This record gives sequence, C-alpha cells and structure tokens, in this order.
Amino acid sequence: QVQLVESGGGSVQPGGSHQLSCTASGTIVSIKDMGWFREVVRGQSRELVAVASASGTERYGDFVKGRFTISRENVKKTVKLEMRNLDEHDTAVYFCKAVVIGPDFPATQYWGRGTLVAVSS
Repeated sequence: QVQLVESGGGSVQPGGSHQLSCTASGTIVSIKDMGWFREVVRGQSRELVAVASASGTERYGDFVKGRFTISRENVKKTVKLEMRNLDEHDTAVYFCKAVVIGPDFPATQYWGRGTLVAVSS
C-alpha cells in the first residue's frame, strides 16, 4: 500500500506566503509524477496546481502565473509547494498526487486526503 500524507494547510492573509508538503510512504519502487491539485469548490473537478516529474520537468496550472514553486526530493519521496502572493481565489483544498510504481504493481495513481488552505483577511 502507498500513502500520501500532506501537511501545511492553514489560514493565510491575502498577499501572504505558505508552504505545503507531501511525503509518500509504503511499498514504492519509484515515483513518476508527483505534485498538487486543488478543489476550489468541494466535489468539483480538481485542477492542476503543479506537478514535477522524476526527471525534474515541472508543469503549472495557468492560474499560477509564477507565484508558486514546486520542489521535489526523490530520496525522501517528498514534494513541496511554495506559494506566494496568495489571494482569496486560492482558497481551496489542496491534494497531493503521485504516480507510483511498486514491486508488484505498475504505475498507479494515489491521492492524499487533502489539506485546506484558506486565504482571507
């Protein structure tokens, strides 16, 4: 089994910065893509925030506009998201996602439980 545990959710004032972290554990041989999605409205589709491949290729959602930075530590199986200049539209539940290859299973997608980031004054 594979688990993704997120940390760092909380309240932030507009214009502020915040960091999220996610660590994968379990029977993992390698992790392909690892990153963050968010649900602005609970139950609606999750949108891409930022994803980093194992080789370091990064993709960001269009709304990021240079405000967020993803970083990944492959040995620690951790991915972090540094967010800057946050505004109310960034209020969402942020989910960690990883595509994991195990000793007895092919590339499989896993999700964390999500962590709430609330931006308000």
